[in-house]
Amino acid sequence: MNRVYLLLVALVLPLLAPLGALAQEGYRIRPGDTLRIEVLEDPGLNRSALVSPDGRMSFPLAGGVVAAGRTVEQVQADLASRIAANFAAPPNVFVSIERVAERTGGTGGGVAAVRTIDVFVMGEAAKPGKLEIKRGTTVLQAFAQMGGFSKFAATKRIQLRRGAKTYGLDYKAIESGTSTAGATVLQDGDVIVVPQRRLFE
Repeated sequence: MNRVYLLLVALVLPLLAPLGALAQEGYRIRPGDTLRIEVLEDPGLNRSALVSPDGRMSFPLAGGVVAAGRTVEQVQADLASRIAANFAAPPNVFVSIERVAERTGGTGGGVAAVRTIDVFVMGEAAKPGKLEIKRGTTVLQAFAQMGGFSKFAATKRIQLRRGAKTYGLDYKAIESGTSTAGATVLQDGDVIVVPQRRLFE
């Protein structure tokens, strides 16, 4: 019985490994992957970028950037550094995996089956807690999925927390179209914090 169990484990683990690699923050970008790149200070730069067979992608103001073999965080930092000279203050650059290239082999392209990420909502949201959302979901779409806000929400001071960084979101400005932050694509592990309104706010 133990031998049969060990044999099954040995057969199944190689099939699950690609899924686990994608789910982890340390996923290494590969040629054929499509990245979504957004610059908060200049929405005109926002675009999808395909990683070419030589492992590079092109981006305005940055030229050819090596992406393959690196994590999303490494590419994000590299891009921010390359385009920083064109901004008065260091730009906020967001990079996410928009689409994973189809893999050939025994998994039959099973990597593409990992299509959801976890985003956490805290504070004065209608439905705080964990949101399991599709890859490519934007901030504004997440607001809809969490049912909007409670009557006590300070919607001008919403925060998007990504790792050690915190970004301010003004729902009123997003709603009126004066801010493009609502189009920011969320990443696995992002936290949306909706603070409570202050007195007379």
